[in-house]
Amino acid sequence: MDLKKRSECPISSSLDVWGDKWSLLIVRDLMMCKQCTYSDFLKSDEKIATNILASRLQMLEANAIITKEDHPQSKAKVLYKLTQKGIDLLPLMIEINLWADKYFTLPTDRKQLLDHVKEDKEAFIKEKTAELLK
Repeated sequence: MDLKKRSECPISSSLDVWGDKWSLLIVRDLMMCKQCTYSDFLKSDEKIATNILASRLQMLEANAIITKEDHPQSKAKVLYKLTQKGIDLLPLMIEINLWADKYFTLPTDRKQLLDHVKEDKEAFIKEKTAELLK
């Protein structure tokens, strides 16, 4: 999938890769679960349509944000995982969550996680990155 840049602006170029609602939600799910099947993504609360999911997975894979592997228990399924490039979005995802915590009412479990993040953000990022790389 050839990516056409709108401009040389780093924000614009980055948004071309992961800037739509669905792509960041796929990255979120992979950060939380470490690996997902196609049907796992379909079960998210946001109810992504199958055609949009297929398109976003293809685009994220083409841009090396995710990779897919054979599923160990089923030849009919694949597992999607974040690449290093995808894992490197973790600080951005944390900042989005912290911004949301400031302006929205978040579920208790997310609030608790963010309280943990606020204690030592750098240590959290390092720990979570190591977990995702396993």
